[in-house]
Amino acid sequence: MPVLAAVIILIQFLFAYHVLKTGRPYWWVFIIFAAPIMGSLIYYFVEVFPNSSEHRKAHKTARKIAQALNPDADLKRRAEELEICGSVDNRIALAEECMRHQMYPEAIKLLESCLTGAFAADGNILLALARAYVEGQHWEKAKSAVHKAQEAAPNQRPQDASLLEARILEGQGEHDAAISAYRKLIPSFVGLEARYRYGCLLSKIGHHSAATQVFDEVIMHSKRFASSLEDEQRWASAARQAIAG
Repeated sequence: MPVLAAVIILIQFLFAYHVLKTGRPYWWVFIIFAAPIMGSLIYYFVEVFPNSSEHRKAHKTARKIAQALNPDADLKRRAEELEICGSVDNRIALAEECMRHQMYPEAIKLLESCLTGAFAADGNILLALARAYVEGQHWEKAKSAVHKAQEAAPNQRPQDASLLEARILEGQGEHDAAISAYRKLIPSFVGLEARYRYGCLLSKIGHHSAATQVFDEVIMHSKRFASSLEDEQRWASAARQAIAG
């Protein structure tokens, strides 16, 4: 019993220190010490757990289960929101959902419809449209959209624009230029996509040993930075499949 009491007191002091350190309301300290066990549990689940990696993992797992049970739920919700309000934001949100479902023609139409009035030269919309063109293999339209985005907002998401340019060169069969573009981009690119796509290009043109080395680097970087972002883990998983295949 004395040991258990000491552990409870230690937990209380640790949570109280967490309250003070993180700038949370001081009345949490009173709750923690007024109810030794329940107060600490309430504080953990209300203030600590929602911001923890465990919560993020639980949320990610729940989302995967929901998508498996109803994979089109988000798409339907975005479509319903657009029916209610045809705003540019709703059209962009639905276009992004269409992209996730590989509905590229629909995404292209939605994004093209956004480029009017005050949004006619919006850099973010143009880059999203360029990505939709790339996924739909409309290389010339993609090149034009990237150039318009760079002219409208030269400092807006330059890495995304450079990645799209590399993919366009690859799609047009200009492999040497694409390799050069990927190599120039990779050292400064935030994330694993550029490195993974570079590996795919090397594999496509028959440089299998070099491609495997690049895929190994993707996996190594994903472990080194322990990224929990779903997109980043997707590239690491794709790299493992590429090596296995």
